[in-house]
Amino acid sequence: MLSLLRLNKQMHKKIKDEINKDPLIIPRAEHGISRKDIDEPALKVLYRLHNAGYQACLVGGAVRDLLLGHHPKDFDVATDATPEQVSKLFRNCRLIGRRFRLAHIHFGRQIIEVATFRAPHGETHEEHHDTSGRILRDNVYGEIYDDVWRRDFTANALYYNIADFSVIDYVGGVKDIKDHRLRLIGDQETRYREDPVRMLRAIRFAAKLGFSIDEACKQAILKLGPLLADIPSARLFEEVLKLFHSGHAEESFFTLQQYDLLKYLFPDAVDGLSDANTHEFIRLAMHSTDNRVRLDKPVTPAFLFAALLWAPVKRQTELNQESGMPHAVALQKAAAKFISRQVQQVSIPRRFSSTMRDIWALQSRFRYRSGRRAYGVLHHPKFRAAYDFLCLRANAGDAEMEACQWWTELQEKTPEQQKKILSAAKTSPRKRRRKPRKKVPPQTGSTTLS
Repeated sequence: MLSLLRLNKQMHKKIKDEINKDPLIIPRAEHGISRKDIDEPALKVLYRLHNAGYQACLVGGAVRDLLLGHHPKDFDVATDATPEQVSKLFRNCRLIGRRFRLAHIHFGRQIIEVATFRAPHGETHEEHHDTSGRILRDNVYGEIYDDVWRRDFTANALYYNIADFSVIDYVGGVKDIKDHRLRLIGDQETRYREDPVRMLRAIRFAAKLGFSIDEACKQAILKLGPLLADIPSARLFEEVLKLFHSGHAEESFFTLQQYDLLKYLFPDAVDGLSDANTHEFIRLAMHSTDNRVRLDKPVTPAFLFAALLWAPVKRQTELNQESGMPHAVALQKAAAKFISRQVQQVSIPRRFSSTMRDIWALQSRFRYRSGRRAYGVLHHPKFRAAYDFLCLRANAGDAEMEACQWWTELQEKTPEQQKKILSAAKTSPRKRRRKPRKKVPPQTGSTTLS
């Protein structure tokens, strides 16, 4: 603990030394951000705060993406107004969070997140860290030049000032964006200990933006990966969704492997990756998810989770069958085992774990090509996900391609044709064997009429 406090003090001293430097102010004429590219609700929040006498800036990923020519997914605002002062300005405001006190301004389904400028934890604030250095509470407010040092990467520490439409840069973030470089602010180890999820954020930004990770940042990730074991599984679930459902799942998957972080998220999946077919299957699942995201088609985490855990579940099912269990029971027990183990690392809500079980269970039922069983497979609520799963397995060499082709062709038929195909494929009905009649034993003696 003492070493962590010394690290914090060293970092705070560095901050004090650099905090007096004048920021780079980039005027409107010298950057490419236009208010036409900022969503109207975000502009309303910025202008209302500014007109009320508060400093208001668009901040973080929104500024980064606008400088890159992308349309931001979210627009976050930073201000010197406290959450309570923000709440008084907006009737559609809701204050949330204990660790980070935030104001959410609701505009229909869109939410503009407003955060008060935060200051570094000084020597009187070590009680806000746990024994590993992770921040537990973070409601220490300050000025904009304080707030910049609380952010993680230089590319995310830029401020678009609504007062004069300039970009404020304290840390060389604009240059790093031009160089496509991801660089952590401050002491690498201390920043990761404050919030180990920053390591996953580094992976996500590198995959999403095509940025290279700074060497010091890279070495710290390789050293401090075990800190992810202390993060609540529910929070890791949210981070996994961001990694795999942002259109860059395939690249995120490879980068997680490169930095040896996948084992802290999906430990049971790692062992099977040495098998070429398993690795290719998971890659294809990630690639397919990316394509669906880009085409604005629905995606579910159940599909990727099912793909990541398929190899250990399949292997355990086979072992259970060897011990004498029927296939359905063997699969059920294998699924229960690995799902219960997985939720200890990354939480899986029941609605998704239920879908995973259905996807796995349907794989063995694709062998049916006739009658009620095949009809039941075709009309199962999770048929489409299970069918996609089967075809990815076939493309990876884990299943017969003929099965994928047969079910593909069946779906292209009309309902009447499907019914005819399934009926025609029936084998001749089995003849029921008649039970032999019981022979009535002959009666003995005679009957005498009187």
